[in-house]
Amino acid sequence: MSFVLVGAGAAVGASLRFLMAHWRGPNIGTLLVNLAGSLLLGALSAAALSGSTMALWGAGFCGGLTTFSAYAVQTHALGRTKGLLYTVGTIGGSVLCCWLGFVLAS
Repeated sequence: MSFVLVGAGAAVGASLRFLMAHWRGPNIGTLLVNLAGSLLLGALSAAALSGSTMALWGAGFCGGLTTFSAYAVQTHALGRTKGLLYTVGTIGGSVLCCWLGFVLAS
Protein backbone atom coordinates (compact mmCIF):
# COMPACT_ATOMS: atom_id res chain seq x y z
CA MET A 1 0.00 0.00 0.00
CA SER A 2 2.85 2.42 0.77
CA PHE A 3 4.12 1.95 -2.77
CA VAL A 4 0.79 3.20 -4.16
CA LEU A 5 0.74 6.15 -1.76
CA VAL A 6 4.27 7.18 -2.75
CA GLY A 7 3.31 6.96 -6.43
CA ALA A 8 0.14 9.00 -5.96
CA GLY A 9 1.94 11.69 -3.97
CA ALA A 10 4.80 11.81 -6.47
CA ALA A 11 2.40 12.24 -9.38
CA VAL A 12 0.84 15.30 -7.74
CA GLY A 13 4.19 16.72 -6.62
CA ALA A 14 5.83 16.29 -10.02
CA SER A 15 2.82 17.83 -11.75
CA LEU A 16 2.99 20.85 -9.46
CA ARG A 17 6.74 21.19 -10.13
CA PHE A 18 6.02 21.12 -13.88
CA LEU A 19 3.39 23.85 -13.50
CA MET A 20 5.71 26.02 -11.40
CA ALA A 21 8.50 25.74 -13.98
CA HIS A 22 6.12 26.97 -16.68
CA TRP A 23 4.59 29.68 -14.50
CA ARG A 24 7.78 31.15 -12.99
CA GLY A 25 10.42 29.85 -15.41
CA PRO A 26 12.65 26.83 -14.85
CA ASN A 27 15.20 28.41 -12.51
CA ILE A 28 12.85 30.32 -10.21
CA GLY A 29 10.26 27.53 -10.37
CA THR A 30 12.79 24.91 -9.27
CA LEU A 31 14.11 27.15 -6.51
CA LEU A 32 10.60 27.81 -5.20
CA VAL A 33 9.56 24.14 -5.18
CA ASN A 34 12.84 23.10 -3.54
CA LEU A 35 12.37 25.69 -0.77
CA ALA A 36 8.67 24.90 -0.29
CA GLY A 37 9.34 21.15 -0.34
CA SER A 38 12.09 21.51 2.25
CA LEU A 39 9.81 23.55 4.50
CA LEU A 40 7.00 21.01 4.18
CA LEU A 41 9.26 17.99 4.69
CA GLY A 42 10.79 19.59 7.77
CA ALA A 43 7.33 20.19 9.22
CA LEU A 44 6.18 16.66 8.34
CA SER A 45 9.28 15.18 9.94
CA ALA A 46 8.59 17.01 13.18
CA ALA A 47 4.94 15.98 13.26
CA ALA A 48 5.59 12.28 13.95
CA LEU A 49 3.06 11.16 11.34
CA SER A 50 2.13 7.58 10.50
CA GLY A 51 4.11 5.60 7.95
CA SER A 52 1.30 5.82 5.41
CA THR A 53 1.00 9.58 5.76
CA MET A 54 4.77 10.04 5.41
CA ALA A 55 4.77 7.74 2.38
CA LEU A 56 2.13 9.90 0.68
CA TRP A 57 3.37 13.36 1.68
CA GLY A 58 7.07 12.86 2.47
CA ALA A 59 8.52 10.38 -0.02
CA GLY A 60 5.67 10.85 -2.51
CA PHE A 61 4.60 14.48 -2.72
CA CYS A 62 7.81 16.15 -1.48
CA GLY A 63 9.95 13.69 -3.44
CA GLY A 64 8.03 14.39 -6.64
CA LEU A 65 7.86 18.13 -6.00
CA THR A 66 11.52 18.78 -5.33
CA THR A 67 14.17 17.79 -7.79
CA PHE A 68 17.90 17.77 -7.54
CA SER A 69 18.56 16.64 -11.09
CA ALA A 70 16.77 19.63 -12.63
CA TYR A 71 18.57 21.87 -10.17
CA ALA A 72 21.97 20.47 -11.20
CA VAL A 73 21.32 20.95 -14.93
CA GLN A 74 20.01 24.47 -14.41
CA THR A 75 22.96 25.42 -12.19
CA HIS A 76 25.39 24.27 -14.86
CA ALA A 77 23.50 26.19 -17.55
CA LEU A 78 23.66 29.42 -15.52
CA GLY A 79 27.47 29.50 -15.58
CA ARG A 80 29.91 30.19 -12.77
CA THR A 81 28.72 33.40 -11.14
CA LYS A 82 24.97 32.98 -11.45
CA GLY A 83 25.33 29.24 -10.79
CA LEU A 84 27.16 29.92 -7.53
CA LEU A 85 24.48 32.36 -6.39
CA TYR A 86 21.78 29.86 -7.35
CA THR A 87 23.58 27.10 -5.42
CA VAL A 88 23.92 29.21 -2.27
CA GLY A 89 20.27 30.29 -2.50
CA THR A 90 18.98 26.79 -3.12
CA ILE A 91 21.03 24.85 -0.59
CA GLY A 92 21.16 27.53 2.10
CA GLY A 93 17.50 28.39 1.65
CA SER A 94 16.41 24.74 1.63
CA VAL A 95 18.29 23.95 4.85
CA LEU A 96 16.86 27.10 6.47
CA CYS A 97 13.32 26.25 5.31
CA CYS A 98 13.65 22.67 6.57
CA TRP A 99 14.75 23.97 9.99
CA LEU A 100 11.91 26.51 9.98
CA GLY A 101 9.36 23.84 9.07
CA PHE A 102 10.61 21.68 11.93
CA VAL A 103 10.42 24.60 14.40
CA LEU A 104 6.95 25.68 13.25
CA ALA A 105 5.56 22.16 13.53
CA SER A 106 7.15 21.41 16.93
